[in-house]
Amino acid sequence: MSRQEKTERTDRVLKKKRGNSAALCSAAGTIILVLVILACLPLTLPRLAGCSLYAVVSGSMEPEIPVGSLVLVHGTEPENVVEGDVIAFFAAIDSETVITHRVVSNSPAMGEFITKGDANEERDMNPVSYKEFIGRVEAVIPAAGSAAQLLAGPSGRIAAAALLTASVALLLTGRMLEKAAQRGGDEAEKAPEETAEKAVEETTEKETGKKTG
Repeated sequence: MSRQEKTERTDRVLKKKRGNSAALCSAAGTIILVLVILACLPLTLPRLAGCSLYAVVSGSMEPEIPVGSLVLVHGTEPENVVEGDVIAFFAAIDSETVITHRVVSNSPAMGEFITKGDANEERDMNPVSYKEFIGRVEAVIPAAGSAAQLLAGPSGRIAAAALLTASVALLLTGRMLEKAAQRGGDEAEKAPEETAEKAVEETTEKETGKKTG
């Protein structure tokens, strides 16, 4: 095997390796990106539809709403709420604590609800003012509250950012390797042509020299 053939063979092997590495990096980057999007969709789509998401941390509404559930709350006019609806509301006007209880009665004239947790024996001590009302519970997803808290929390955001960064890095690496493989292939194809042209030139020069001599 000549030196030129060995060089061409090496170029072909390198091109194949770069091509395989490029495909692997691109596939891994795409998979990570899709997984991050799929993980974020359950938290994003409800908000786009005007819903709020809350994780249930107490058992006051068991068994219908178990601890660790995720509730989807849709805003509505408090006057539209009827007895038996489950609503979400702030524990107080200046509080960030959210409570999810069932409506026992709705008094538009007083602008307040009487509520009760399904697992509680007594009604809630204080009426719920319309000002504390968030919305009506439209759906319950058992066991999804803990995952939602993790994804929406600082650690979840950091993990999502890290995965997105890794995805972009892999996609860019795959693109660079693909270009490198293409350049190597072009050079490998160009080399035999240059060698052939050089051989023709040398042959022509020899023939011309013979005729001259």
